[in-house]
Amino acid sequence: MLFKPHIWINSVLDIDRDFLNKHGIKALVLDMDNTLSMHGHHEPEQGVMQWLDEMRALGIKMTVVSNNTNKRVSPLARKLGLQFCANGFKPLTFGITRAIRRMGVPKSCTAVVGDQIFTDIVGGNLKGVTTILVEPFHLENTWTFRLKRRAESLFFKRDYSKLERK
Repeated sequence: MLFKPHIWINSVLDIDRDFLNKHGIKALVLDMDNTLSMHGHHEPEQGVMQWLDEMRALGIKMTVVSNNTNKRVSPLARKLGLQFCANGFKPLTFGITRAIRRMGVPKSCTAVVGDQIFTDIVGGNLKGVTTILVEPFHLENTWTFRLKRRAESLFFKRDYSKLERK
């Protein structure tokens, strides 16, 4: 189903060696806002830098694909030490395709990780890669985010008993 993630977890921090091996993942296309950092902030969330180091030690390729502008994405991506594609136009697959090509890993071994169904999950599903929905680090209070989350609930009920546990 287009709007349904293949996997649903609490956070990117739940992705570890066992998780990657279980799902055959060798590369991650990562959303930025509410996946690696709080929306609009230039600092990673607590634990993200250590997690990235663990992923690198495992040989996992990673690229950020964000719908934000280069001005927003570049400073944080540099801080994280990650390649990035700004203006990713998710749910269109241009940015995801560019990231996969850059990483040089088959799409069968690639996962898109993000917190939004209409951008990250739909984009990954259209591209034919594994999609991983994470819960946002912080829920946004603006009316646009509340509307987006409500619309998402029409397509995907967040039944927390179905969260994949490590």
